[in-house]
Amino acid sequence: MSMHIKQCLDNYLQHLSFNRHLSPLTVSANQRDIEQFIQSLEKGKADVVTEVTENDVRSYLMGRAAQGISARSLARYRSHLKNFFAYLKRQKILDINPAESVQTPRIKRKLPEVLDVDTMFKLVDIPLSSETAIRDKAVLELFYSSGLRLSELSQLCWSDLDFDSGLVRVLGKGRKERLVPLGKMAEQALLLWQPIATIWNQTQQDFVFISQRGGQLKNRSIQARVKHWAQQQGLWERVYPHLLRHSFASHMLESSSDLRSVQEMLGHADLSTTQIYTHLNFQHLAKVYDQAHPRAKKKKT
Repeated sequence: MSMHIKQCLDNYLQHLSFNRHLSPLTVSANQRDIEQFIQSLEKGKADVVTEVTENDVRSYLMGRAAQGISARSLARYRSHLKNFFAYLKRQKILDINPAESVQTPRIKRKLPEVLDVDTMFKLVDIPLSSETAIRDKAVLELFYSSGLRLSELSQLCWSDLDFDSGLVRVLGKGRKERLVPLGKMAEQALLLWQPIATIWNQTQQDFVFISQRGGQLKNRSIQARVKHWAQQQGLWERVYPHLLRHSFASHMLESSSDLRSVQEMLGHADLSTTQIYTHLNFQHLAKVYDQAHPRAKKKKT
């Protein structure tokens, strides 16, 4: 079977949206990257997808590398193309995946930033001097209590919270559902916020976090509130929602060393994604050792 590659792309994007339930941003990124590759093809190959070869993929990525594109972006291009062609192979449109064997430069994995426990406690201990502050306190406590992603927190509904069992039902990436513990401090902050949310709510929607105008509190507003309170609390380092998720994961591993449980709470599909926090903790332990152990201290000469 041979099809025009653009028709194949349209079918693939619908598959990502309706079958894989990926976010509009993720679908848009796939579309943009694959369309750039299609534009690089010779006219005949763009007409018939079965004419695309491994060399076409390799030449495209090498050309992008020559333009100074980072190793991380090259890996993303390659991943999007590989997944696209894998889909076409499953649909019996292609016999082989032309991106399967193409390699990109190895990415040096950067360890995530985290706040230490004392700094994290200082951040969430905000004065409850207004209704907005009461809402924001619940935002900060829930981020740190349950390790939610920004999009997960903004989409959270009251029906997702089970105060009796102390659990939060979260709809994560790919619409995968998971249950996450709700900490006592987060529960108290949410219960304090709930009656105010009921008064503020001007819609029939059930979102936990809403603005003073009565609608859903959007991602950018949540980011701005986190930044605002970090500055108000005297934390002038860059503080953002995902930093609170990183801190949650790191502190959980420091206390429990239960990698599998932390993986489940974070909603990571791959354990290796969670293991990065183990490396972070080893780095922290090595620093403590160097500072404290008498055999680690260099003798003064």
